[in-house]
Amino acid sequence: MVNLFLTEVLKLKRSSMFLISILGAAVAPFVVVIATYLNEPSILFKELFYNVNLYTVLIIGVPLYGVVTTYLFNREYMENTLKNIFSIPVSRIGFIVSKMLLLFIWIMMLTLIAWTLTLVLGMLTQFDGLSISLVMESLSQFSIGGMFLFILSTPIILVTLVMKNYVPTIIFTVVITLINVMGGNSEHRALFPWAAAGDIANNTLPLTYPPEYSYIAITATALAGFIAMIVYFNKTDIH
Repeated sequence: MVNLFLTEVLKLKRSSMFLISILGAAVAPFVVVIATYLNEPSILFKELFYNVNLYTVLIIGVPLYGVVTTYLFNREYMENTLKNIFSIPVSRIGFIVSKMLLLFIWIMMLTLIAWTLTLVLGMLTQFDGLSISLVMESLSQFSIGGMFLFILSTPIILVTLVMKNYVPTIIFTVVITLINVMGGNSEHRALFPWAAAGDIANNTLPLTYPPEYSYIAITATALAGFIAMIVYFNKTDIH
């Protein structure tokens, strides 16, 4: 599996997708910081971190990481090289796990980039309220959001493996984002896994339901997606 992971890294080095994803991750920090600086310059650094993380997890992150996920899991289908890989032979489980490991590292790296840009841009625009404790707290919140989005990537991977195309996955992630936006003020949003992930990361879970309900919704969604994608990928014929 180590060789599979290294192979995935080498393939990524030859692609422009990584640079494109970095530009995508920079959207939320730039937009939020600049817009806040122009409209609400008196806001504190803590709210700045909160707003960027909120936009990253609920709006930018799902479609951006969805495109990254589709790129990783659809590339061999698009290039018609999957049958050659499995003629070596290569374990299908190992193949999936190696891609998921790279996806986790990729998502966390983009999350760290978003957090770093928020910190740097906030300092350059001289927002007040920055402290060591806030830096550590915000880094933790961004990291939790990134980890939840990775955990919730399994249904997106399943859609990619079944449809073998970018379009259905993009539509799926856009629908998730729209639900996040429409349910932003709903007291029931904690039951929707992706919205719950944003609330958990920012410590803003509504009190309508016990927190356990949100964790159960996230776990059930992620586990169901993982089991379904493993079963499908193991049983499907590779042409």
